[in-house]
Amino acid sequence: MHREGRRFVLAAALLTLVLTVAWPPLFWPGLLLTYGVFLFFRDPERVPPADAQTSILSPADGIVCLLMQVPIPAALAADSQPVWRVSVFMSVLDVHVNRMPVAATVQKMHYIPGAFLNASLDKASDDNERMLYLLSMACGRTLAVVQIAGLIARRIVTFAREGQVLTIGERFGLIRFGSRVDVYLPAGVAPCVRVGQIMVAGETPIARL
Repeated sequence: MHREGRRFVLAAALLTLVLTVAWPPLFWPGLLLTYGVFLFFRDPERVPPADAQTSILSPADGIVCLLMQVPIPAALAADSQPVWRVSVFMSVLDVHVNRMPVAATVQKMHYIPGAFLNASLDKASDDNERMLYLLSMACGRTLAVVQIAGLIARRIVTFAREGQVLTIGERFGLIRFGSRVDVYLPAGVAPCVRVGQIMVAGETPIARL
């Protein structure tokens, strides 16, 4: 379990204790709730593929919900040239720890407050609360990653900071309770996934360099 979830599991356990004292049959629903919270914050180890240095990996567990050609958000780059955007939707059942799709330097970060619409919708990219990252690779290519809060997500947690150098598959943040992560691929790079495909963060390639 990721350390970010410890207080939530403790709160669920304390609630279970109180409910059990009030009415013993509530022990089992409370236990299931506590276990569910624990599962949400699970943080399994991931092993990048052998060709990771020539791949862009999925930053999130979940399902590819959108593939579109759009410009990188203006808050990160002035270039309006369309690039491929791969959107991975995370349900409440998925691991929510996000991992770096490539080894790169965090060139810029930008937080945008917003609504909490269904994260699988395209308009969530413009309307929902989100955290934007501009990443610069050693080869000179740039790409962007955007964490988007979903319908019941109420907090984007980031572990990265501007100027930090992160390795491929390294944890850079999480979103609590359902959400989406977008990857804006480098110019000229096309996705190698399809809508509906299941992703494993830090392991499944979404594009080849």
